[in-house]
Amino acid sequence: MVQQAVWSAELDAERIVDTYGNMLFSICLVILCNEKDAEDAVQDTFITYLTKSPTFNDSEHEKAWLITIATNRCKNMRRYNIIRKHIDINDLQLYSKNDKNHDLLDHLMRLPTKHKVVLLLYYVEGYKVDEIAKILTITMSAVKKRLQRGRELLRERYRRENEYGL
Repeated sequence: MVQQAVWSAELDAERIVDTYGNMLFSICLVILCNEKDAEDAVQDTFITYLTKSPTFNDSEHEKAWLITIATNRCKNMRRYNIIRKHIDINDLQLYSKNDKNHDLLDHLMRLPTKHKVVLLLYYVEGYKVDEIAKILTITMSAVKKRLQRGRELLRERYRRENEYGL
């Protein structure tokens, strides 16, 4: 009986890592701009999952919970200055599944954290405004404002880069 429970926990952990590992790593990488710190944050997220053994209503609830844990861990890491040297933006293509996301992730990494998290969840992960508000525990109007300001910042930087040929 005990061995069966251990086997079940191992299968569940493997499923969680396979299903959400890349997505959580992308989110953490964009927030922390450092590969090792992103790996640490994702690992801490999975450890939290395994130690708390939460029950979820459905897979979307599970995904939102994992994103919340990961983003909070990243915020804590940034707050307590335990992050390492930032990743070279040119190395980001190694972590992007396709070239379309590479340019977006490249620009997202340069934004302030509060804007890049909302933009990443909205454009890359496909969450709706109300879902992002629940995940980040902020109001829907705050999500909309961060999306608006993030788009403005991206637009400004894109114009600046193209104007000067960077």
